[in-house]
Amino acid sequence: MLYLEHFGLDEPPFRITPHTDFFFDGADRGTTLDALMYAIVHDEGIVKVSGEVGSGKTMLCRVLMERLPEHVEIVYLANPSLSRAEILHAIAEDLGLGFSQDRVTIALREFEEHLIDIYSDGRRVVILIDEAHAMPGETLEQVRLLSNLESNRHKLLQIVLFGQPELDLLLNESSMRQLKDRITHSFRMRPLSEAEIGKYVSFRMRAAGYRGPEIFTPRAIAMIARAASGLTRRVNILADKALLSAFTESRHSVGPQEVRAAIRDSEFGRLLNDQSRLRPFAIAATTLVAGLALGVALHWGLARRDEPPSAPTPRQATPAMPIQSQSPAASSASSPVAPQTAPAPIDVSEKGNEKGTDQAPMLDPGKKTTESRNASRLGPEAATRLAAYRPGGNKLLKERIEATRARLEREPDGSYSIELFSSDNTDPGRVERFLIRAKALVPLDDVYVLPQSSGGKQRIRVTYGGYPDRDSAAQAAERLPPKYKEAFQRELRSFAELRESI
Repeated sequence: MLYLEHFGLDEPPFRITPHTDFFFDGADRGTTLDALMYAIVHDEGIVKVSGEVGSGKTMLCRVLMERLPEHVEIVYLANPSLSRAEILHAIAEDLGLGFSQDRVTIALREFEEHLIDIYSDGRRVVILIDEAHAMPGETLEQVRLLSNLESNRHKLLQIVLFGQPELDLLLNESSMRQLKDRITHSFRMRPLSEAEIGKYVSFRMRAAGYRGPEIFTPRAIAMIARAASGLTRRVNILADKALLSAFTESRHSVGPQEVRAAIRDSEFGRLLNDQSRLRPFAIAATTLVAGLALGVALHWGLARRDEPPSAPTPRQATPAMPIQSQSPAASSASSPVAPQTAPAPIDVSEKGNEKGTDQAPMLDPGKKTTESRNASRLGPEAATRLAAYRPGGNKLLKERIEATRARLEREPDGSYSIELFSSDNTDPGRVERFLIRAKALVPLDDVYVLPQSSGGKQRIRVTYGGYPDRDSAAQAAERLPPKYKEAFQRELRSFAELRESI
């Protein structure tokens, strides 16, 4: 590679293909590896490892294969999109077994006998299935049946499933409950923090042969962390492009300029780049419009105050309509009924109730509509940040963000919504896929998506429903589909809190 000699490297430090010499054991990766090895050697049941695209699942799997003891025979399935019969033949082929017949029942019996022979020799068999979220349902069912194979006292197979978060949702379906019950350990590959990314980049540089002072400046690391959303594959792509940019400029350090060039040259970095470029202009435009509106309102108010009172028009002279007496049904659910004598007309210009009555003043419908439309509870800066998120061509996501903005504008501070989940992964395509699945379980009109920006970090928060108080929201949370109750923490958030978090 062009920049190797320039930076004193023996090999490329940021290849995206898994290279076990570059396994980073920080950010709980090393702990997860140790736990996996223990579960395979000493435990029984199915183990699950989930994580976002590019979080390092395949690298973890490759390192696990290298470090398992010699008495463990490994079957690695990189392509899980096999039929129910095909997966059994694929596993048997890796173990050097050829079936005498194609009938599944006979093949399964021969397979079990072969596993018993392996176990009697003091060896164990582990099946590592990568991209397990892409497995057909019937194939997953076959995996469950294979996990049932056992001797008199021990399981004959250990199975480890590696997959994206969609695997968790798939296992929460009612048809998968038997398989889920057999999962004894679950691990999650979380995104790296900014500090962990700094250590990760330094580790990979040293593993590639670099021996000098740190090349990536703290500001460069912060920009990479923000653009990569903590995903190691994205970190590798950006770091590699930044090194190449520094090389072309004959520099021996990587700073913000090189990282900006790397982000511009990366597909996933374009969204962040567009947001950063548009946000200052959007905020300035919003502030200018708000200032002009305030100035016009003040000028109009002062001019109205100085005008002499005008004679009432025939419409203004019409007396206010008396309030109708309550119906029996309404009376039973409200305050004590007012006397049966007709109440005196109430001046609709007064605020609040007229003294001596229990009735609310009647408002001019036109006036009420205007006040409701203008009294937005969403501040201009929050509205600008909300508008800065780009849903791309994802139709459902675009609709739900617009619905979220409208709900935030009108909902009182004391109302509540149910938070389903919050994630650092702001990829619009991922959120769109969640919304597509949500349509089959809950009314999509009650699902709200809140893009957030805090401390230079982007997040997505997904909530469900709007309720007048916390107790109502808590009751609604208990009525959610079982799949959601199992998969999500279901935190209760007031709309005041949601607005402040944008």
